[in-house]
Amino acid sequence: MSPDSLILAYLVLMLAALSILALYSEMLRKRFEPAPSEDRIFRCEKCAFVYTDDSDVERSRCPQCGVTNDRIEF
Repeated sequence: MSPDSLILAYLVLMLAALSILALYSEMLRKRFEPAPSEDRIFRCEKCAFVYTDDSDVERSRCPQCGVTNDRIEF
């Protein structure tokens, strides 16, 4: 084999190994990452307390002071 072929084969093998390692790392990250929450985020207009509530709720009562608040839109 010529030196050019050996260098090309080495480079291709290293790139393939690096690609496989990156795919494996991404699969592990997705498997152990927490699932996104379906809850909605609320911020109290009176006491500025930030809290979450169920996804089917449009207005929610603050657990700190009891004021009813609208959800935060990002």
